[in-house]
Amino acid sequence: MSKLHRICVYCGSSAGNHPAHRATALAIGGLLAREGITVVYGGGNVGLMGAVADGALAAGGKVIGVIPQSLLEKELGHREVTELHVTSSMHERKQMMVDLSDGFIALPGGFGTLDELFETLTWLQLGFHDKPVGLLNANGFFDGLTTFITHMSREGFLKPEHADCVLIESDAEKLLARMHTFRPPDLGKWIEKLAAEAR
Repeated sequence: MSKLHRICVYCGSSAGNHPAHRATALAIGGLLAREGITVVYGGGNVGLMGAVADGALAAGGKVIGVIPQSLLEKELGHREVTELHVTSSMHERKQMMVDLSDGFIALPGGFGTLDELFETLTWLQLGFHDKPVGLLNANGFFDGLTTFITHMSREGFLKPEHADCVLIESDAEKLLARMHTFRPPDLGKWIEKLAAEAR
């Protein structure tokens, strides 16, 4: 069973075109705060990132932001968070967010959000961490992505057990409950087996 003291939320620096996305971000921030879970996120004060932080802070929660110096200099950093870590690069930012967190939730976003999500999933697949990764599919935003994950598995590029590591729910409380009970698949040394088959 996973101990979730800190959860990293990946989401857009834009608010998107539909007010429901911002409402979802505010709600997940508030939910995590009420559960006593510290929010780790990208440190911004704009878009869904800002909404997640604002939702958690409004509910009395703790928020840890991680932002590259280059973005902080553009005055995009959230100055009201509990802690704000400033990194020298995007790579350092992503590594610190993973190191600080016990689990991860992706909300709507663009390339940056998907980059963070899939890097974290790849590290889980390779055994670099064993932390739960959730996809909050509120308002059907990730319908196409979930279909494509299934497609990758059916085409033989993703083991079904690894595909199942993506915890997908449209309800935040159900997602959080699944994350609390997550156990990574025990596939043995599947990379070594794959290399042996290729020889």
